[in-house]
Amino acid sequence: MKVIVLFVFVLGALSAAGEEFFVKVGGKVTLNCGVNSYRRSVQWSHGNDFLHSVDQRGFTRKGTVDLARRSLVRQTNLEISSVTETDAGNFKCLVDGTRHEHSLSVVSVWVNSSSVLKLNDEATLQCEVKGQPQSCEVKWKSPNTDSPTNPSKVQLKPVTTSHNGAWECIVTCGSNKFSESLTITVQEPTTTTTTTKSPSKPNGKSSNNDASPRLLGLAWWVWVAIGVGCLVAILLMVCVIVLCMRVRRRKKRFLKMKGQQRPRHKKYCQCDHPTAAAKPKQGRRREKPSALPLHPA
Repeated sequence: MKVIVLFVFVLGALSAAGEEFFVKVGGKVTLNCGVNSYRRSVQWSHGNDFLHSVDQRGFTRKGTVDLARRSLVRQTNLEISSVTETDAGNFKCLVDGTRHEHSLSVVSVWVNSSSVLKLNDEATLQCEVKGQPQSCEVKWKSPNTDSPTNPSKVQLKPVTTSHNGAWECIVTCGSNKFSESLTITVQEPTTTTTTTKSPSKPNGKSSNNDASPRLLGLAWWVWVAIGVGCLVAILLMVCVIVLCMRVRRRKKRFLKMKGQQRPRHKKYCQCDHPTAAAKPKQGRRREKPSALPLHPA
């Protein structure tokens, strides 16, 4: 009986330990639940935050936290994209009532100044692991060495040409190992070449014939541009004046033609002669006397 209880305890401890996952900031990671299928449901949570659940009918539920919006469940695994440092920590996968716990560590590397450095500058390289499990070792490997010998924080005082290249931060947790690189570029100072000046003439002007002639401190092409601009402005003014004169001439012509087309009132001449006398009214016509009868002689 004790052997069975001890065996169950060992299995529970292994299940609680789970698997350790590593990812860089901004990367993508897939957390394996530990089983490939389920009969009733599968559920993922991050600490005390609920993320996703899927039942046998395909019905899904999603949490309200930011990590739930950046993750999804594929079969029984959890895929997380655009990883941030806050995503580090413990994850729990519950499949058909069986719990599987895992841990996620987020690795970030940076330099306190720009990754492009100059000789004799000072810089600090840092490698930080969020959610780092216990008994893990973090070291830097420089470009000129084959094994990591520097601590998680490296001081470059001063910066030399040997610091140029790809630095690698290596995180070792037991048999698990994860690395993230950071490229440092060391710029050497540019050598300035001194140009020999031609001897100056007694009047103080140099004998350089390549210099363009200047008038009132301006180059020739500036004066050409000014002249062209003035010419264009004059042409525009002339065009505007001519156009205004033509419009005014047409307006006068139109008004003149309109005045000629107006109807004129007829004027009748008044004569000085007296008016003709009115005709007398005609009365009844007098009947002619009938002719006398002719008597025989």
